[in-house]
Amino acid sequence: MGDLAIERVVGAGIAEHLGAIAALRIAVFREYPYLYAGTEAYERTYLATYAASADSLVVLARDGDRVVGAATAMPLVQHSEAVLPPLAAAGYAPERVFYFGESVLDPAYRGRRIGDAFFAHREAHARERGFGVAAFCAVVRPDGHPRRPPGYRPLARMWERHGFVARPDVMATFSWRDLDDAEETPKPMMFWVKDLT
Repeated sequence: MGDLAIERVVGAGIAEHLGAIAALRIAVFREYPYLYAGTEAYERTYLATYAASADSLVVLARDGDRVVGAATAMPLVQHSEAVLPPLAAAGYAPERVFYFGESVLDPAYRGRRIGDAFFAHREAHARERGFGVAAFCAVVRPDGHPRRPPGYRPLARMWERHGFVARPDVMATFSWRDLDDAEETPKPMMFWVKDLT
């Protein structure tokens, strides 16, 4: 872990990293609170939208040649239809919003402030392109969820430290299959928003 590097990859350059990012998403999102039973085929299709956008960004964390973490972002108007309507209904002009997709990191590399670097690079990229707002959404699980591990620490404090504000009044719904479930079920996703101006 002595040769750790953080780098930005933009637009079409993202394509060569789709396999590594897909594998990280599947592994990390199996953990609580997402409990996501993902497939590489879906992941590659979803992530290809980032490679197709000239304004999109992936921030990679590499240990030598191995990708150990990634964070994605793109203009809201180019993302899935699930995320734009709730923000627009809450009064945000979609063309001003840069949407932060996911931030995934191999557990062996956590606690080294890599997540801070992911936020800093995505915010800088958004500002460089003239966006005034950054936003993302995160799953909301009920208190006492049976799969919540002992000692689990939510990421809300880190998000607040980076200036993001929880918007429990702005929600989206995503569906996926939880581990051990036979079918997809809808999940509530709460938005977090930051003014970049």
